[in-house]
Amino acid sequence: MLEERVGDEPFEAFRDTVRRFVRERLVPAEAQAIQQNWVPEAILAEMRDLGLFGLTVPAEYGGSGLQIDQYLEIIQQLAWAAPAFRSAIAINTGILSTALRNDATEAQRAEYFPKIVAGQIGSFALTEPDSGSDSAAMKTRAERDGDSYVINGSKRYITNGPKADFLLVMARTSRENLPSNAHVSGFLVPADTPGVARGKPDKKMGQQGALTSDLYFEDVRVPASSLLGGVEGIGFKTAMKALDGGRLSVAAASIGYGRRILETAMRYATERKAFNEPIANFQLIQAMLADSEIELYAAECMMRDAARKAARGERILKEGAATKVFASEAVGRIADRCVQIYGGSGYMAEYEAERFYRDARVYRIYEGTTQILQLVIARAMLKEFAAA
Repeated sequence: MLEERVGDEPFEAFRDTVRRFVRERLVPAEAQAIQQNWVPEAILAEMRDLGLFGLTVPAEYGGSGLQIDQYLEIIQQLAWAAPAFRSAIAINTGILSTALRNDATEAQRAEYFPKIVAGQIGSFALTEPDSGSDSAAMKTRAERDGDSYVINGSKRYITNGPKADFLLVMARTSRENLPSNAHVSGFLVPADTPGVARGKPDKKMGQQGALTSDLYFEDVRVPASSLLGGVEGIGFKTAMKALDGGRLSVAAASIGYGRRILETAMRYATERKAFNEPIANFQLIQAMLADSEIELYAAECMMRDAARKAARGERILKEGAATKVFASEAVGRIADRCVQIYGGSGYMAEYEAERFYRDARVYRIYEGTTQILQLVIARAMLKEFAAA
């Protein structure tokens, strides 16, 4: 699909533009983003001008309209830099764009797609203090009151929560747990709606600059037109439709960051000397570098295969989960090897290896933990076996 165009330039040229932007603008801004725990506003403005917030928005609404394989290539390029930069756009380009494309009313698309393209920041409010993968335990509720809904509850670990301009909130519209999780509905909520409150930014192990926080909803009244798709009970299905793409996005981020980590390890290994020669000459160092390249190459092949199937309209539940598991576990091992190659310096915060190690850890957790995805993969396998 490289012959397709993004705006006024071919996709291949756009990808190269993003690659230069990441290396020339984002990487030098990493220290500032980490220190202030948010992407510098000047960098956000450049990201908006480049069209990064609207990568997956259909062209008729002003976005780039990238196909999934193209989108994943851009995410790989963007993920070379610290995770904060990808995190700023990830909800817009992921669940929000997908939800609007698949399930929103035309009026909702006309209202929110331009906001995404303009670089307003969105959040997806699903996880709660007592529920993550278990939607049956969801407590946030939305009760119909005339031509409005009133939302009460709280959400936890919400990406971009402290900075979001608008939210896609999942809430119960039935007190009972219904088949197919039809008790869950989605609501598009401006973040400045009375009754919406934000918690303090979470202090995390890594990924500084990629903000998360709790969100609180106390008698938040929204018009009935805020109900995603104008239909109750489709919120869980909306989230599930976005999961395959979301898992591939995390895989792409893992691969992009893994490439950055491996290059950093190779640079250090060729510059650091022991016994009067570069440590890159030592076979056990070479083994760690080779194992990292093997894993990245395998992850890239898995991602391309899954992306091709998704671009053809195939369901990739098993493939998306498998790719996410492999890539996220791989980047963790690569970050660990990088620390080992640095030796004692790798344990010191003044070197990048220590930050890479902390940043990489969360990829095995969000968009489905490795353990949850193992169950997803196994169940898909057994279902296919029974059908055959």
